[in-house]
Amino acid sequence: MSKATKSNSYWRLVGRGFVRKRLAMAALAVTFLLAIAAIAAPYIANDAPIVLRQGGVYYFPSTFAYARFMAADWRSLVENLEVGDWVLMPPIPLHPNRTDILNRLAAPSKEHLFGTDDIGRDVLARMVWGARISLSVGFVSVGIAVSIGMIIGAVAGYMGKATDLVVSRVIEAVICFPVFFLLLIIIAIVPKMNIFYLMFAIGIVGWTGVARLVRGEFLKLREQDFAVAATALGVPPSRIIFRHILPNAIAPVLVSATFGIAGAILTESGLSFLGFGVPPPTPSWGAILSLSREYVYQAWWLTAFPGAAIFVSVLCYNLVGEGLRDAADPRLKI
Repeated sequence: MSKATKSNSYWRLVGRGFVRKRLAMAALAVTFLLAIAAIAAPYIANDAPIVLRQGGVYYFPSTFAYARFMAADWRSLVENLEVGDWVLMPPIPLHPNRTDILNRLAAPSKEHLFGTDDIGRDVLARMVWGARISLSVGFVSVGIAVSIGMIIGAVAGYMGKATDLVVSRVIEAVICFPVFFLLLIIIAIVPKMNIFYLMFAIGIVGWTGVARLVRGEFLKLREQDFAVAATALGVPPSRIIFRHILPNAIAPVLVSATFGIAGAILTESGLSFLGFGVPPPTPSWGAILSLSREYVYQAWWLTAFPGAAIFVSVLCYNLVGEGLRDAADPRLKI
């Protein structure tokens, strides 16, 4: 049996094992729904129409930026349609940054299902758009961390000796510092924080766990027959590392990445709660939750709904990670 066939069989077995875990599958479904909500946020919560009939039919006019609507006030335009015109609005026809001082700190109602914040912005609309920030930070920062960790861990595990010794000491030194402490240092150095700097900051402090996993796998796999044979045939080390060994060491990395997404979402929420996250008025779950410190007794919805969103998303990613770990590790099936 070829190596490709063995790999396909292994991942097929992992997939079957994961599907049998109902709790993990339910959590995966929730994560997909959150991802869809984040991607489609402009068409779920917005005061711009999805379809507008006004002298012609315009689909997603706010996205395609038709010339006649470049400076349009969507609320005024929708409220003053002429006879024969019609409009299809998003399910939540409110922009996340539109303020309404007269309805500030309004309790959940038919008009505002999750209530409003301290300047009258709709909490549900801000939570839908906030999912974009939380999930983007989670995926991008983990992508950065996994990329750095795989390269460093692969080089250390394959080269061994002095290289492994130096890299291992660097990993241990980075692990000694609390993550929040390192993040605050990076945020203090950056003159103007934005979401891209935040993703990068979380990514460059979260690579150590992946590096240790990949290093351990490489120390084991480099002694396998296929790696020894490739070395004997004169295959360049870079090709052996990235073409032959790394694909066989990827399973624990995927599990670690799933847990890492949950941790990154929690980290971003914590930083936004403390005021060090994405700058206002950009909505994020942590920023919404931070308002509850001032209005904890008069606006319970500012605590309950964003807190529940953070809890559910982190829980679901952890459940997916546990299901993937159990399916990928044959020792847990004994």
